[in-house]
Amino acid sequence: MSSRFRLAIPLVLAAVASSAFAGGALPIGSAAPSTDVKMKNVDGTEMSIADAKGAKGTLVVFTCNHCPFAKMWESRIVEIGNAAAQMGIGVIAINANDPAANADDGYEAMQARAKDKGFQFPYVVDATSGVARSFGATRTPEVFVLDPSGKVVYHGAVDDNAQDPAKVDKSYLKDALDALAAGRDVAVKETKSIGCTIKFRS
Repeated sequence: MSSRFRLAIPLVLAAVASSAFAGGALPIGSAAPSTDVKMKNVDGTEMSIADAKGAKGTLVVFTCNHCPFAKMWESRIVEIGNAAAQMGIGVIAINANDPAANADDGYEAMQARAKDKGFQFPYVVDATSGVARSFGATRTPEVFVLDPSGKVVYHGAVDDNAQDPAKVDKSYLKDALDALAAGRDVAVKETKSIGCTIKFRS
């Protein structure tokens, strides 16, 4: 990472964080919408959020290929997502970005990314950006954790340090999933969604 990019990140984080907390996103306790909408997975099958549902809940991650924030958190998202299945929690990653805005978010690039990074969960195309819009998602990455009944119990960021995994103090997503798997109440239910804006399809 260049020194110029390292210096720019704190300023970007501050600007993004100031405008990305909750906003128009689904309120905690709301039933997740659009759960039956079929989306093309990187393996060529059609998947919905309902198809990905686990016995103990579901992790929905709005992400993409090109965003620097998505890239910084990607290895943690993959690690957490791959482990979630072992806890009875389903996982689905959703790319709502218009590839016309950035070719790196195209379907073939998604297939390559999922293979290269070892995704063990669906990575699907939100072909109209309608699923993201229905959730009120605006950032990549932005996560929603659903309980077994499909209600939102956590919304926000993966953790409190995109840049350096070694300096993470609050593991919001992991803690929420651990609580969900154990049948406990999620302590921290909402945090700031920090990332690039979703490049919605027109």
